[in-house]
Amino acid sequence: MERSEKEVLIGEVKSRFDRMTSAVFLDFQGLNVSIVTKLRDEFRKAGVEYRVVKNTLVRHAIKHNAWASKLDDSLTGMTGIAWSYEDPSAAAKVVKAFRKEKEHEKLKVKAGLIEGQVLSPDGVENQLATMPGKNELRAMLLATM
Repeated sequence: MERSEKEVLIGEVKSRFDRMTSAVFLDFQGLNVSIVTKLRDEFRKAGVEYRVVKNTLVRHAIKHNAWASKLDDSLTGMTGIAWSYEDPSAAAKVVKAFRKEKEHEKLKVKAGLIEGQVLSPDGVENQLATMPGKNELRAMLLATM
């Protein structure tokens, strides 16, 4: 990949991090193509953008953020990133539901990111994935009225 192509890709990744409400970093090692395709389909249905990006390019894209240094341990090996733009819990909910099947257990959460806070893998599955979604919050608001 040439330098100009890398700069364009870094810009795209940076803009995704600027627009996102949350992100989930995944390790998909050990999953075959058909399972990853199912995962991508589930993300699309939930309005989540998923992409596999080289770790060095991600580091360059996020280096201007204060929380970037906290993600250094997570940016090793094979990394897929799921960005949620409207519903912060959408990506985490998809991952949690997807991992319930026996053949999908190899999918691992490396870290999560919401509003500048880096979450541990347990935090993603226990806190972020259990947060009420946008539609659930609307229903709760209407119920209280």
